[in-house]
Amino acid sequence: MDWNELEAQCRSCQKCALADTRTNVVFGDGSQSAEVMFIGEGPGEQEDLQGRPFVGRGGQFLDQMLEIIGLDRSKYYIANIVKCRPPQNRDPLALEQDACIGYLREQVRLLQPKIIVCLGRIAAMRLIKDDFKITREHGQWFEKAGIQMMALYHPAALLRDPRRRPETFDDLKSLEQKIREICTHTL
Repeated sequence: MDWNELEAQCRSCQKCALADTRTNVVFGDGSQSAEVMFIGEGPGEQEDLQGRPFVGRGGQFLDQMLEIIGLDRSKYYIANIVKCRPPQNRDPLALEQDACIGYLREQVRLLQPKIIVCLGRIAAMRLIKDDFKITREHGQWFEKAGIQMMALYHPAALLRDPRRRPETFDDLKSLEQKIREICTHTL
C-alpha cells in the first residue's frame, strides 16, 4: 500500500463511532520522507474542521517549540493515534485506538522514521509502554523495533501548565541532540 491508497482507505473508514461525528478525517501532515515523526492522541476541534493535525492552539505552540531546535513541518511528519475527533476532546477510548492503530502502523511502515516523539501520555502509553508515566518518563529515550522513541508533554498540557515548560525545553534539546546523532537530512 502506498501513501495515497492508505489515505483513501483511512478517509472512508467507518470502523468506530467517531466516524459518525467527524467533520474530517485527520490523516497526517508533513514530509513523507521525514526521519522524525510526531504522534499525538487525536484531533481537536480545529483539526477536525481543517482536516490537518496540530493546527489549533496546541499545534501552534508545538510549532513554536520545534522552531527552537530548527524543525518545521517540511522536516518532520505528524499524525495521531486516532484520525477522528473524540467528542469534547476526551481521551480516545481503547476501542477507538484499536480501530485506528492499523493506519498509524502503516504510516510508520511507509515513513520508516528513525525517531518517533509521542506527544502526551496517551500516545506514549500506546506506543512506548502501557504503564508510561509522563511526569516521570518524559524526555527519556526508548528503543523499539530499531526506532528511537521519546515522549514530550502534550502541547495543550503545556498551555494549561506553563510550569512544565523548562523541563520540556530540556527534552527538546535532547531531541535535537538525538537528531544530530542519528539523522542525515533533518537539521
